[in-house]
Amino acid sequence: MAEITAALVKELREKTGVGMMDCKKALGETSGDIEEAVDWLRTHGLAAAAKKAGRVAWEGLIGLSAGDNSAALVEVNSETDFVSRNEEFQNVVREIASLALSCGGDIEKLRASEIPGTGRSVEAEITQLVATIGENINVRRVTGIAVDAGVVGSYVHAATAPGLGRIGALVAIRSEGDKAALTQLAHQLAMHVAAASPQAVSVEDLDANEVERERAILREQAEGSGKTAEIIDKMVEGRLRKFYEEVVLLNQTFIIDGETKVSKVIEQSATDLGSAVEIVGIRRFALGDGIEREESDFAAEVAAQLK
Repeated sequence: MAEITAALVKELREKTGVGMMDCKKALGETSGDIEEAVDWLRTHGLAAAAKKAGRVAWEGLIGLSAGDNSAALVEVNSETDFVSRNEEFQNVVREIASLALSCGGDIEKLRASEIPGTGRSVEAEITQLVATIGENINVRRVTGIAVDAGVVGSYVHAATAPGLGRIGALVAIRSEGDKAALTQLAHQLAMHVAAASPQAVSVEDLDANEVERERAILREQAEGSGKTAEIIDKMVEGRLRKFYEEVVLLNQTFIIDGETKVSKVIEQSATDLGSAVEIVGIRRFALGDGIEREESDFAAEVAAQLK
């Protein structure tokens, strides 16, 4: 039997676009013959799946899984919204979300994790799903959050099914207060995070470079007013406070009542519970966020098909 070298695996991968492990297996099954390995991959539906991998997938689902004082979000993309309503696709996203709880936000660890009862890794399961459904499907990202004492609140917006939707949000609260009250508060805060999309919990958590960049822009705008340096300084700080109200969770207005700052909601909760209440982390996934989408002219596509 020919030696299955890394170079041989790399050559097959570049030829087919199939994952390294599947290429290695194909070469092992065909005694290292590249062309036979290609046929083996095609026979098992893997080469067909690889051909679809170049197509843009920005639809799909955000999956949520919650455990004891922890929760995780995963984004699994497909090419069309139609697939997100497919029961088989939904079940796979649920399984992947449940595995995400123990992956600590490591996407490669998640892809390598075995789906219970299948004997297949997440990556292999996705490859099989692509062959079955006929669209490019991709496990794009994963995140999780946990707290030692307290609760993690979660919320899924535009839910297609329980724990599956288009926006997912998590909020971790550290507190020794009543669990039921904390759970309700954390859920409301997760709804707020889904709607308001804060960048950080507090001003101190913001990226210092981003704050300075915003400050420089505001100063340049203010200097165009022709005001004195002292007034310009005040204008910049005033506009910076407005910026914080837009991007910092504690500085935002709570969407539940539309008038109270989130920081005041936390203070009042601490008083009511007789225990310190601290938001220690937030996570938010919006489906397809950051993916460059191809603009298409549907009428032109139909005309092209008719020709």
